Amino acid sequence: MAKKGITPAQIGVTLRDSHGIGSVKALTGRKILRVLKHNGLAPEIPEDLYHMIKKAVSMRKHLERSRKDKAGKFRLVLVESRIHRLARYYKRVKQLPPTWKYESSTASALVA
Repeated sequence: MAKKGITPAQIGVTLRDSHGIGSVKALTGRKILRVLKHNGLAPEIPEDLYHMIKKAVSMRKHLERSRKDKAGKFRLVLVESRIHRLARYYKRVKQLPPTWKYESSTASALVA
């Protein structure tokens, strides 16, 4: 399923709902993401960071249409600060390369 571009969380939901596997860890001894990493199929950006970036891109798209949305601008600042915080953590635990940097101008290419 990972070869089709499905995220580890979606793989877990599919296994639980369609195949009756409640816990992959209980079955294999490893979590889904660790199994994917072992087989070289793990996503290059961690899943939670990917979804944060996706959210920021959609908020920027909304703000292009609705310039006066002050609350939306404030929430975008909060989301982007969360992205920077997560990126700092993932650099520290070496899941992202040390040169990786979030830039709002190139973010849409990351999630496309």
